[in-house]
Amino acid sequence: MRANSENSVRQKSQRLADLKSQTAELERELHDVRTLLSSKRHQPDDSAAYYGPVSSPTSRTETLINLGRYNSYRTGLSRGHKAAIGLVILAAFIVGVVIMLSGGKASWPSSVATVQSQITTACQNPDVVSEPDQVNFACDQATRQILWVFALMTSGDNPNFNDPATGRLGLEPITPAQGGQVGWSLNLHHPYNPFNPIDSLQVAARAINSIIGGATVTGTNGDSVIQPGLEGSTANCLRYTGSAALTSRAGFPPLCARPLSSVAGQGELVADVYQRWMVGAAPGAAQDAAVLFENSNNPGDPQVQAILRQFPGAKHPA
Repeated sequence: MRANSENSVRQKSQRLADLKSQTAELERELHDVRTLLSSKRHQPDDSAAYYGPVSSPTSRTETLINLGRYNSYRTGLSRGHKAAIGLVILAAFIVGVVIMLSGGKASWPSSVATVQSQITTACQNPDVVSEPDQVNFACDQATRQILWVFALMTSGDNPNFNDPATGRLGLEPITPAQGGQVGWSLNLHHPYNPFNPIDSLQVAARAINSIIGGATVTGTNGDSVIQPGLEGSTANCLRYTGSAALTSRAGFPPLCARPLSSVAGQGELVADVYQRWMVGAAPGAAQDAAVLFENSNNPGDPQVQAILRQFPGAKHPA
């Protein structure tokens, strides 16, 4: 029993010694903090308000035990720290404003607005839809930007475009003879005028819709021939809509069973259409067309700006 009692006394004595040592260390740290704070000019020492006036070691020990160790963070930030943080916040705000304003100034070439107005007129022609499936992707309000995007890429939105090397005239990449053939189905005045932007846009709309939805044409023997469009492929429909399902009727080209509602799916379609509409176009150019189409409301997009800089005749605000 005596041995146990002695062990207990020694343990209590050791704990008491440890507590005294820790208390002394805390008091030294507290003294250092108070000394540091009191040396700061124009900054009151609110440690006294928190801990009360400095008193005897016993009083300080009780304070530490009752309230916990004083933490210098409780005094708040110094004026220098506050000023530095304020400058950082101000700099971030200025950078944000500059980025916002620079993005707000980005816009499409001024010719785009002109062509958009012409598209509104051209799309009033009910015959721009594909026959017989009545596909009207080119003039649908949600997707008609395909017309001015294609015109911008191929002719700089210039209705008087003339490429002597290829013989291409106007806004769409087909010969006047081909445009005239399409013009008949649109009930256009004759002859078809490739330099008339309304004529060109109507012909382009009908051609794009036929590329997508297919068409029924008259064969060499006089019989009707069904030509499927891009939507006549299960693989294409899977890419455009997420479903390979097709709908088909006798005498009609097949179409994707699900609508082309996603922006990504529409972009895939636009890239494919561009390569058929602009015969010989490189895959990179087709992808550029898709990027412009998908960002028709965001001319400040970095990819858009990079693409626009490639057009020698398409000047645009930076």
